Amino acid sequence: MFYDAIKNEHGLRYDPLKALVAPRPIGWISTVSRTGVLNLSPYSFFNAVSEKPAHVMFSSSGNKDSRRNAEETGEFVCSVATFGLKDKMNISSSAVAPDVDEFALSGLTPAPSRFVKPPRVAESPAALECKYVQTVELKSDGKVHAVVFGLVVGIYIDDTKIKDGIVDTGAMHMIARLGYRDYAQVSAENIFTMDRPSDG
Repeated sequence: MFYDAIKNEHGLRYDPLKALVAPRPIGWISTVSRTGVLNLSPYSFFNAVSEKPAHVMFSSSGNKDSRRNAEETGEFVCSVATFGLKDKMNISSSAVAPDVDEFALSGLTPAPSRFVKPPRVAESPAALECKYVQTVELKSDGKVHAVVFGLVVGIYIDDTKIKDGIVDTGAMHMIARLGYRDYAQVSAENIFTMDRPSDG
């Protein structure tokens, strides 16, 4: 099949785009409001966009708490979402008022960060501490989609997830978003290695 993506006349039960751009890593973004309220929310429109220095981005529709807090305070943290934390991650995606602490709501533990005020998820095996850089707004049909960029200034990794000098990604059991309500789990059994042709 082929369809006009602007008109979005695909004839399917649901928009297939997210099922095609998959899997997508989940940025579990924590922020602190100007009044001190903790916020935690998962974003599947998330990724690393550069290295040395490292930058990441997350994107959402509308002016949600994560975006507003990051812009107003200049900081956010991204914790890794794992299979063992999937249910609590899902609870933290609840649409609640800005004065609701999603750490408490989902039964997660806020752990102090080193370089920024927002805490990381203590139960998560890794986290990226970020300084807010800028927001880029993409407007379409009256809707605002904001891409929030952050400079990674500190990285936490659980020592038990480091083996032979490298991160054991499979041992973390990270989860990723697919289309619809589907997710995927990264485990050692479905990881493979390939050398680039230039690597000899």
